[in-house]
Amino acid sequence: MRKRFTRQIENFICDVCGTSVIGNGYTNHCPVCLSSKHVDIYPGDRSSDCLGIMIATSLEIKNNLCIITHTCLKCGHSRKNKAAQNDSQKALRALSQGKLAPYIQTLKGKTD
Repeated sequence: MRKRFTRQIENFICDVCGTSVIGNGYTNHCPVCLSSKHVDIYPGDRSSDCLGIMIATSLEIKNNLCIITHTCLKCGHSRKNKAAQNDSQKALRALSQGKLAPYIQTLKGKTD
């Protein structure tokens, strides 16, 4: 049985590219590099002890929405998330072409 979504409004610094991200309660990944952190068991509950980096591993279009699959580098857990309107179009394009890792390397050391 799935638990209900818990909205958490939180700002964070991306552990991958260092971008300062302003959350809106639905923000679950960095809009610059599309990376996330494994903090939830159920969306928004902040109950995971893993805390591994979740990288964007694939992109699919479903019902005219971009769906990003994030996979945890520490435990292998995967979760699908909707792309946000403020997500980098360059990052989404790189992910769709299987070139997100080189794109992220160009971001290292840059912050907004």
